[in-house]
Amino acid sequence: MCQRILIIKLGSIGDVLRTTPILYGLKDRFPESKITWLTYEESLEVLEGNKFIDRLFPLKLENVLGLLSEEFDLLINLDKDYPALALANLIKAEQKKGFGMDKDGNIIALNPASEYSVRLGLDDDLKFYKNKKTYQELIFECVELPYSLDYEYILELPKDSLEFAERFFIQEGVKSEDILIGISTGAGKRFAHKMLSYEKIVEILEKLNKGLDVKIIILGGPLEIEINRKIKDLLSFPIIDSGYSKLKNFSALVNRCNLVISADTLPLHIAIALKKPVVALFGPTCHQEIELYGRGEKIVSTIKCSPCYKKICNKKPNCMDLIESDKVYNTILKCISKYCLPSYKHRPISSILKL
Repeated sequence: MCQRILIIKLGSIGDVLRTTPILYGLKDRFPESKITWLTYEESLEVLEGNKFIDRLFPLKLENVLGLLSEEFDLLINLDKDYPALALANLIKAEQKKGFGMDKDGNIIALNPASEYSVRLGLDDDLKFYKNKKTYQELIFECVELPYSLDYEYILELPKDSLEFAERFFIQEGVKSEDILIGISTGAGKRFAHKMLSYEKIVEILEKLNKGLDVKIIILGGPLEIEINRKIKDLLSFPIIDSGYSKLKNFSALVNRCNLVISADTLPLHIAIALKKPVVALFGPTCHQEIELYGRGEKIVSTIKCSPCYKKICNKKPNCMDLIESDKVYNTILKCISKYCLPSYKHRPISSILKL
């Protein structure tokens, strides 16, 4: 029997991407299902080309009106934004799982299995300190499906994006034998101090240049244009700048990296989706919710008030200031040796050390 399934996951882009493993679980349980996904327009590109999604809709009035006239066998809302909660209540479905809202506009669990995830949004002690479940474990729990680490992110890179990346790196002089390290330099505006300061990034990059024979690319978007300019101006050596391009082209650049250093932000999730080894940096957000699938290391700030999820923070030093550049550098060395060099015919770490 064909199951008509609607997934509501609007944003952010990184959160939408890390929700894609749920598609494996749904297809395993309902192999004949037809899946519709509703998301914000900015998140469409990360889902385009996904073989498990039959219909992909941006959140627009005409699409909402159409969905309100349909009826689904299963509605899954994994978004706590107000529009998603309202639509989860209004769209007709035989079964509903995830999150909705009561008559006063308060978030509620649509099924008993989602109650724990609702509590996480209300109880800081539970979310920050007691919870040990990853985001993927939480959403599979909400949908009442068994979770497996084999269910990874899904991100399809089209041929034109791969060709864009190939031309880009030829122009930048990156050869197939080069170890390429990418570092994300921004983290959006949602939470305060999510990324290292540009001064600390410069410090880390100077250590890499002094100690290792590698190529370095700074990864950013339109919000990072100014910070990337500052970093390049302060460095004593030239580096590659990803510049700004559409999401799939940017992802193709990340796909060439042998290692990615990033805070808890979109480039980290892109790297995880593309099975890249990562050094993941955590200050104001919960490290335990991020699944690295055995391909990376986490560095967590030692400040007592972390995590906090605050939008504004005036602490000096802040949580990310307390992450030492030596620790980041040594973790990079560990990851290169453990995760990167085995794919380069088991080259020893000494092969890229500068004497």
